[in-house]
Amino acid sequence: PSKEFPPRPPGRECPGGGSGAVPVSPRSSPGCHSALAASPRGTEPPVPPWDLPEFPDFFQAGKCPREAQRSSHLNIVGMVGSIDNDFCGTDMTIGTDSALHRIMEIVDAITTTAQSHQRTFVLEVMGRHCGYLALITALACGADWVFIPESPPEDDWEEHLCRRLTETRDGGSRLNIIIVAEGAIDKHGKAITSDEIKALVVKRLGYDTRVTILGHVQRGGTPSAFDRILASRMGVEAVMALLEGTPETPACVVSLSGNQAVRLPLMECVQVTKDVTTAMNEGRFEDALKLRGRSFQNNWNVYKLLAHIRPGYTVAVMNVGAPAAGMNAAVRSTVRIGLIHGHRMLAVHDGFEGLAFGMVEEIGWNTVGSWTGLGGSKLGTKRTLPKKHFEEISANISKFGIHGLIIIGGFEAFTGGLELVEGRARFEELCIPLCIVPATVSNNVPGSDFSIGADTALNTITTTCDLIKQSAAGTKRRVFIIETMGGFCGYLATMAGLAAGADAAYIFEEPFSSRDLQANVDHLTEKMKTTVKRGLVLRNERCNENYTTDFIYNLYCEEGKGIFDCRKNVLGHMQQGGSPTPFDRNFGTKMGAKAVAWITGKIKECSRHGRIFANTADSACLLGMRKRSLVFQPIAELRQQTDFEHRIPKEQWWLKLRPILKILAKYNIELDTSETAHLEHLTRKVLVPEATL
Repeated sequence: PSKEFPPRPPGRECPGGGSGAVPVSPRSSPGCHSALAASPRGTEPPVPPWDLPEFPDFFQAGKCPREAQRSSHLNIVGMVGSIDNDFCGTDMTIGTDSALHRIMEIVDAITTTAQSHQRTFVLEVMGRHCGYLALITALACGADWVFIPESPPEDDWEEHLCRRLTETRDGGSRLNIIIVAEGAIDKHGKAITSDEIKALVVKRLGYDTRVTILGHVQRGGTPSAFDRILASRMGVEAVMALLEGTPETPACVVSLSGNQAVRLPLMECVQVTKDVTTAMNEGRFEDALKLRGRSFQNNWNVYKLLAHIRPGYTVAVMNVGAPAAGMNAAVRSTVRIGLIHGHRMLAVHDGFEGLAFGMVEEIGWNTVGSWTGLGGSKLGTKRTLPKKHFEEISANISKFGIHGLIIIGGFEAFTGGLELVEGRARFEELCIPLCIVPATVSNNVPGSDFSIGADTALNTITTTCDLIKQSAAGTKRRVFIIETMGGFCGYLATMAGLAAGADAAYIFEEPFSSRDLQANVDHLTEKMKTTVKRGLVLRNERCNENYTTDFIYNLYCEEGKGIFDCRKNVLGHMQQGGSPTPFDRNFGTKMGAKAVAWITGKIKECSRHGRIFANTADSACLLGMRKRSLVFQPIAELRQQTDFEHRIPKEQWWLKLRPILKILAKYNIELDTSETAHLEHLTRKVLVPEATL
């Protein structure tokens, strides 16, 4: 018996048996519909199995032994939809990213008022028992202080808070931001409220202070592209888990670990989640942080590092390639973490060209303070490669005393890093540690599943597709042809197609012919006979030399005469603009912190008698997200994994998601089920010590 189904009538046994259940929490979160769409019977209303038509009692008669055996058990697979991200075992629950979007929209709007008013803002976000939303918001906006229930402040937190706000204001900032989780407590379990914090700041500092409580606005709104894709992937994985289930398979939950969908025992995850609450109730807050998982711990350690400035070497940072939202967040993190390590930080303007022409300046803590939410590149970026400027670059590395170089950018950053490594044989000044941080909307840098900026571009495309589809609400039988960026890489077209519900997405990596185009037209023709009277087709800008956007538009117009009409849109450089999404802000911040930690260790390793000499392969690395973790890979080794002619990796993980796009568009194709996943166990791993960051 449940809220959905009344109690089963006496004597009415369920004849269906072993089908999978897709439970949905009564507290909804954005993205749940995507999961249901990818799950069995996702669009059908639930029907109590005991209200199905009567069947002969074959089971008791023993006339159907195989069916009786197959239906003798019930497999259960769960997917977690919660904006709080409070379920242990997964890096992200469905709905969390969308809630962060709502929060950051408010924070960005509040930040602009600081241009005309010197104020302190206390922002209360949801999170009664989990501080994830508050923590990521603090990372994404560079907050001065954050209160979360898992790590209460020390008993004298009032003095520390006032001193921090005073230091920030004395440093020239016109804005103070304090983030509070609704469940924030002190060491003794006493609630810390927004009004209490406001009263403290007004009484002790006399600052003009405002309180903003977001409430249920965080739970509503349109789901982000990340949530749509996450929910779709989780839905497919849940179905696969059911199909592969046996009578001995325990109930499991589909979780996200890095970029991998994994299956974990449901009861283990539930128990660890309960253990977090128990640890907090007993005052064991360090244990509560560990139980939250590696991702939560890592975010907390990065925030603590960025929140404190402490009085080395000289490290330079630059942007290379095309602008990408999130670059500024990565630069801010790089500069501040570098200063914390005691380094002298240099900013190089206009990429390798700026390094060659001496456009280098020292950059301080407060200079980058407000950069987290800014789109584009404050340092300026150019596509110029370093090879033709080796002499000038070497001279300036020596002139400014640069001991390490962090390059944040796209494919040009990767290619430029390879050229610098090749130049070490001729120019000794180039023998310094190099770290490449991928940042490009195209997501085409080898060695990383994700690049900074790709999520923002993907959300821009998805939002635009939503608006375009809405524009056809009053006009039936219309098909939209939309061209996306990405060069030869079809990541944006594919993932936006999955997020926006496209009927087709044409990309370079999956060749297509005129027969495929005709099949797509025929599919849309059949679709127009249903209740859905509009279609969406995405095309990557360089998917085919001859089948251009105009060609496809003209083809669809001609073949659809009398059935549907067409419109085309070329999105252009709007995909490179805009404020970075919470994902890109957080990703850039963590990547910058990791890069500085690595380069600090590598400089020490390559230091001999006060002189830096780095000429080994592992002294020039690319930091990338590979499946479940951030890893450093020598760029020389990545050369073999790269298609330089088309500027893409030879293997791309997201191509495996292409069949899901077609299945959800109701094409009659099969999903490759040859690879089977295994049920993993939830392990309680402890992060590396904070000092290594």
